[in-house]
Amino acid sequence: MSLVVVGLNHRTAPVEIRENFAYAEPAVPVALESLRSSGLVREAVLLSTCNRVELYAVVEGDPRSMARRLREFLSQDRRFAGDLAAVSYTHFEGACLTHLFRVAGGLDSIVLGETEILGQLKKAYDSALRGGHTGKALNQAFQRAFSVGKQLRSETQIQRGNTSVASVAVELAEKIFDDLRHREVIILGAGDTGEKTARALLSRGARSLKVSNRSFDRAAALAEELGGRAIHFDEWEREFAKVDIIVSSTSAPHHVLDRARMERLLRTRPSRPLLLIDLAVPRDIDPEVEKLEDVFLYNVDHLQTVADAYTRLRRDEVARCEEIIRIRVQALSAGSGARPEGGLGSALPVRPS
Repeated sequence: MSLVVVGLNHRTAPVEIRENFAYAEPAVPVALESLRSSGLVREAVLLSTCNRVELYAVVEGDPRSMARRLREFLSQDRRFAGDLAAVSYTHFEGACLTHLFRVAGGLDSIVLGETEILGQLKKAYDSALRGGHTGKALNQAFQRAFSVGKQLRSETQIQRGNTSVASVAVELAEKIFDDLRHREVIILGAGDTGEKTARALLSRGARSLKVSNRSFDRAAALAEELGGRAIHFDEWEREFAKVDIIVSSTSAPHHVLDRARMERLLRTRPSRPLLLIDLAVPRDIDPEVEKLEDVFLYNVDHLQTVADAYTRLRRDEVARCEEIIRIRVQALSAGSGARPEGGLGSALPVRPS
């Protein structure tokens, strides 16, 4: 048996391609069930976030041939007609573990050291575990990854500075509006990303917060918690004339805002800057919108510019993190028992990547 990961992320593929591969939460267990039923894998975990889609698997047979078949599965499942191999990466055995540990520690994220990815990784693993799609190899690999992520955050300063997509989104807002006080904000999508961004905006002084979500109960609960106001999803346009910032992070499979709709809405408000932060993949907002006057549109790839500044602050910590990961991977691959969790031993024979 061999451990392999096939994936694409913000480094290898632009958002235009990543949105083709994004899995809505209910689609993940369906994909895993289909994959296991096909006989391609013994174990599997599927991670899908706005910045990456990764398939971790335990396979039998030639690992490189199986990796090619996993790419074919993803392309067919997502109806992607392009060359996935050209925009993706594949790692085997020890290199796969190293990659997983780097992801858990936030070393492979747009915002170096960001904390959100660890929770997303745990959620992906829990989904696979509940579905019976994991076994000894992936259980040990992911449990060790969670331990490594915690160790990097407690023993290094990799989190120094802003370390989340939400906080970087607020940095973008402060580049458009020098002062966020007295700015009115609408959050479209009351999920985890929307909630974190709302909290970050409020911490910087945003005055008025409105939350809109397809599930009004969820919007109402979040608005009450944050001291804002909930709006039915089909009624948020009524607030458009007063809004300064719209943060969109819905799970819609299509654009929530296209150019024609935005042109109509802009006629209802005075001429002043409007900031749109699209944190969704697939994107919520048509890129054509940014061509309109007084409209500033940023998507998840644009966050890289702001994130680079924080990367420089944390660069000295990366070497410490990489050394910790090297030691933990070596112990796990060799089954040395260097940590109480034990190693994978015979479950993961080491092969060159």
